[in-house]
Amino acid sequence: MAGNTFGERFQITTFGESHGEAVGVIIDGVTPGVEIDEAYIQVQMDRRKPGQSSVTSPRKEYDKIHIISGTFEGKTTGTPLSIILYNTDMRPEAYDDIKNSFRPGHADFTYLQKYGVRDHRGSGRASGRETASRVAAGAVARKLLERRGVSLVAYTTEIGGIKCRDFIEDAIEANPVRACDPDAAMKMVEKIEALALAGDSCGGIVECRIRGVHPGLGEPAFDKLDAELAKAMLSIGAIKGIEFGAGFAAASMLGSEHNDQMNADGFSSNHAGGIIGGISTGADIVFRVVVKPTSSISVPQNTINVNGEEKVIVTKGRHDPCICPRVVPVVEAMACLVIEDHYKRQAALLY
Repeated sequence: MAGNTFGERFQITTFGESHGEAVGVIIDGVTPGVEIDEAYIQVQMDRRKPGQSSVTSPRKEYDKIHIISGTFEGKTTGTPLSIILYNTDMRPEAYDDIKNSFRPGHADFTYLQKYGVRDHRGSGRASGRETASRVAAGAVARKLLERRGVSLVAYTTEIGGIKCRDFIEDAIEANPVRACDPDAAMKMVEKIEALALAGDSCGGIVECRIRGVHPGLGEPAFDKLDAELAKAMLSIGAIKGIEFGAGFAAASMLGSEHNDQMNADGFSSNHAGGIIGGISTGADIVFRVVVKPTSSISVPQNTINVNGEEKVIVTKGRHDPCICPRVVPVVEAMACLVIEDHYKRQAALLY
């Protein structure tokens, strides 16, 4: 399926390019009879869209979604649900000067090696613009998960070396970097704005917490729940690493410290991050992802062109100096897709 389709029983296929006519998604396996409308999905789209603040890309895409199949009289029909978003603020001419050169950090070189041709306009299919389709699909999955009593929240915990010290959930959507610590958020914004003025960028860490997942989800070998979540997260272009629960800190822990002991009330700790043996425990599923610095920067960099000639390149265009704020809803969306898919797999196992 050429890597454009994700999921087994709740399956999505995304399409479109950054500066093409539109991006969109086809969702198969949607439970019929569920009330859903464009306004519900639009809430999540508005969280991902560019132009939200001084720390995001100034590109003006309203990301207005259009449901073109799969619903009738405000309810899902069970047939493929198709959603399209038309691109309205494309400026492909910004890339004309560098269309034959490989931008450091981008998929320009690798796409050309794979396909023998590439869309140089804003990275084409490799652009973060593709994630708009994922967020739309994730909103549908989120609606189904709400009926199961599952909720989730993702948030920034670190940007450019500045770390959150407190967790205040109400603060997440109240600051432009979606950090869980309002004091740290202010410092993060200052750093991002300074880097943007210098033409540079920075990365960070986003954490996700999934609540209310029943114990027993996940397959025992190759489709472990944490493995599936890891694949989902690493399929996001900006993500370069993931850890669950105690994560890499487990390397310095003893078994007696890391093991999640149990009592009559359940688990007394959650170092495993809610997944043991690839199967959900019923505790909160907690993971963190590493977000790389934005590759598109206006600092001069060394590269080569398609003829192998050395060049100095400056990337123009409208780009996020830090991807963390807008990757938060994408992380949530991909998590929703995985959890709903595994609920449907479990239902099929027990049917």
